[in-house]
Amino acid sequence: MKALLLSAYAAVSHREWADGLQAAFPEIAWTRLELPPRHFSWRIRANPLLWKTEASALLDRSYDLVVATSMVDLATLVGLCPSLAHARKVVYFHENQFAFPPSGHQAPRPEPMMVNLYAAMAADVVVFNSAYNRDSLIAGARAFLHRMPDNPKLDDWFARLALEAWILPVPLADMTPKAAGGGCRIVWNHRWEYDKNPEAFFAALEQLVTLGVDFELAVMGQQFRQSPAVFDSARAWLGERIVCWGEQPVEAYREMLEASDIVVSTTNHEFQGLAIMEAVTRGCLPLVPDRLCFPEYYADAYRYPGDAGGLAARLADWLRFPSSRPPLPDACGWQWHAWRKGYAAALGLEHA
Repeated sequence: MKALLLSAYAAVSHREWADGLQAAFPEIAWTRLELPPRHFSWRIRANPLLWKTEASALLDRSYDLVVATSMVDLATLVGLCPSLAHARKVVYFHENQFAFPPSGHQAPRPEPMMVNLYAAMAADVVVFNSAYNRDSLIAGARAFLHRMPDNPKLDDWFARLALEAWILPVPLADMTPKAAGGGCRIVWNHRWEYDKNPEAFFAALEQLVTLGVDFELAVMGQQFRQSPAVFDSARAWLGERIVCWGEQPVEAYREMLEASDIVVSTTNHEFQGLAIMEAVTRGCLPLVPDRLCFPEYYADAYRYPGDAGGLAARLADWLRFPSSRPPLPDACGWQWHAWRKGYAAALGLEHA
């Protein structure tokens, strides 16, 4: 089987997913095209034009399978490269543009949403990494189209998508999970952006300090030129509690996860939460808000009411009384060996 793998905005998690997909199916002859994760507005709208002008020879080849991320404008690309129309077309949704929380700095733009919608409509198979991702796309697209002049009627298509879409998470690499630690080191390992809601995280830590609860802190994750101001102010008052601060090289990052005990999320935007899953695999007990995709992946024992007070109360209990902590979730169920068969079926392999 000859396959074309397309990623229009190759962020870290998207590259890891593509690497894992190729490694899981070495029997497929893969051709891979991807664009760097910058200039988002241009990338998501112009990827067919960029590939048509820069990789036309690769696009004109004959393929049995096309696998594209949801940021690929697949409908336009197939129009520009008609030979792709004969392949089985699979679109993978790591996220969807209909469910992003507003930043307060700019109005939602219709173009990225339309790319997601057209990609799903042009695909033979649509795959989401969580049911929350699927359901929020459908709800968001319905609301979006309702605002559109003439309001296109897609009720039948939405019903088929809800019924026929595949739910296949981004699998982690196969490895033996680490044992849980019983210490007091909390780790934050998310992007330093507004949608990850760092204000609630540091507000919860302030409450722990007020209560006199001892803890250590590792704050890692991807940083950008402009990060929420709360990071700088929190670093000042957290002082000696901090054992690690800032983006880390891969090996140092993983070593710090293995040296930590509790991984926390306060996010307002999550479709799977790979950072939490990797931390769990390396021995961190997860504490996540009771919203978004998390109820699909974590039992009640690992979820808190989604405010800073609820987080602080659960952290205080776990830190003061380590015996009250639940066992680690079974991270083996998130790895490639557990999901390869499902992916094979979605890709249309005969041995699925």
